[in-house]
Amino acid sequence: MSEFIIAAIGFVGLLIGIFAGYSIRKQVAQARANSVEALAEKRLIEAKNKEQEVILKAKEKAITIIDEAKKEDDNRRREMRDIQSRLEKRESMFDQKFMEFEDRKTKLQQKVTEIQNIKERIDAAHEEAKQKLQDIAQYTPEQAKEELFVRIEQESKKDLMDRILKFDNANHDTLQEKAKDILIVAMQRTAANHASETTSTAVSLPSDEMKGRIIGKEGRNIKMIEKLTGCELIIDETPDIILISSFSPIRRRMCYLTLDKLIKDGRIQPAKIEEYFEEAKKELAIDIQKAGEEALHKMGIINMDPKLGAIVGRLKYRTSYGQNVLNHCLEVGYLAGIMAEEVGADPAKARKAGFFHDIGKAVDHETQGAHTEIGYTILKKFNIDEDTAQVALTHHDTNPPLLLTKLVMAADAISASRVGARRDTYEQYVARLEELENTVKDFPGVDKVYAIQAGREVRVFVNPNELDDYESYNLAKDIARRIESELQYPGEIKVNVIRETRVIEYAK
Repeated sequence: MSEFIIAAIGFVGLLIGIFAGYSIRKQVAQARANSVEALAEKRLIEAKNKEQEVILKAKEKAITIIDEAKKEDDNRRREMRDIQSRLEKRESMFDQKFMEFEDRKTKLQQKVTEIQNIKERIDAAHEEAKQKLQDIAQYTPEQAKEELFVRIEQESKKDLMDRILKFDNANHDTLQEKAKDILIVAMQRTAANHASETTSTAVSLPSDEMKGRIIGKEGRNIKMIEKLTGCELIIDETPDIILISSFSPIRRRMCYLTLDKLIKDGRIQPAKIEEYFEEAKKELAIDIQKAGEEALHKMGIINMDPKLGAIVGRLKYRTSYGQNVLNHCLEVGYLAGIMAEEVGADPAKARKAGFFHDIGKAVDHETQGAHTEIGYTILKKFNIDEDTAQVALTHHDTNPPLLLTKLVMAADAISASRVGARRDTYEQYVARLEELENTVKDFPGVDKVYAIQAGREVRVFVNPNELDDYESYNLAKDIARRIESELQYPGEIKVNVIRETRVIEYAK
């Protein structure tokens, strides 16, 4: 029983505790709710106050902006009024100036009219006086002029002839002596070697045994050399000497360099011949370039295009009537410079013109036209001055306009007329062989053509891919018939057509 009572009391106490806790919690919650509402209301009031302040500030700023805009608008209006006022003033000034200009124009037109009237009256008076003069003299203006000229000519003719004869007699001897002195001084101050070019070159051998090696088995070596170089090798009983025969100095030089390399190497066979022939071609090109540069340097001509130096160098292997053209050009340049000093002309310009006067001969055998025209074209291509180019073009004319050309013509004549300088027969010989080669080159399938043995044999190498053996046989006949019909020559000419096929394969 007591336990029940204790349990009941405990339960009642629990209920009382729960109720008391609920009441206390409710009061605490009510208090908190009251404090949050108060805080919210306070913040709301503060927000409204701030909103009022912002609105007031915005209104004040707007009023300030409006005031500034009004002030700026007033300033612009004042500026526009000032500009309008200035424009009106300028317009009025322009109108005033225009009126003044119109007045001046009217006055000028009146003066022009007055002057024209005065001129017409003067012309009329002049014509009237002229007519009166013609009536009195009974001559037209043309007849009066002719009569006047006839009388002046008759009165002055005798005096003029007397003066001319007096001048000629007084100055002829003096001028002739002066010209002789200039030429003699130029010739004395220019010494040059005048040995004419020949058609053969000697090659020294270390021993006669080398001749057999050069000929090779069944002549294969000498045939290869002659085919590549276009020269004829003359091997006779002369000890330790082989002669290279060809009318072309370049071919002779190529053959000489090839043989020299073969002799030094000692291994003479077709493969080596071809190898050294290619090296000789490169070495000859270098030698031509070097010869041209040295010649330009001797003449004092600098800053020239290297291609022009190569063209000048080719003159080293070009002859004219047996005279080396490069040596001839150097001599003409020296002579022209000396004579220019004597007559008061520019010696440097004269040397340059004299040196370049035969530049066209470097390529005249490859290009159509006279060497004078070719030379002019070459010099203009390399931007050489017009006077020098004109000298190259007109140095064979009868009466060239430039004093420079006349100096070069005199120097050219001196150089060509020295004893032993030239031989006409040599030039004719070279021309005959070149004509023979050119006649054969036109046939189809022809690769190379060489005239050898002083023109008594023409050696023709054909392309084996274009002609077979039978066609090569017919080609020889056709060439012989054309030579008979087109050329004039002593004796007979042997036509030697060579067709060679090479097959190369590599074992790998």
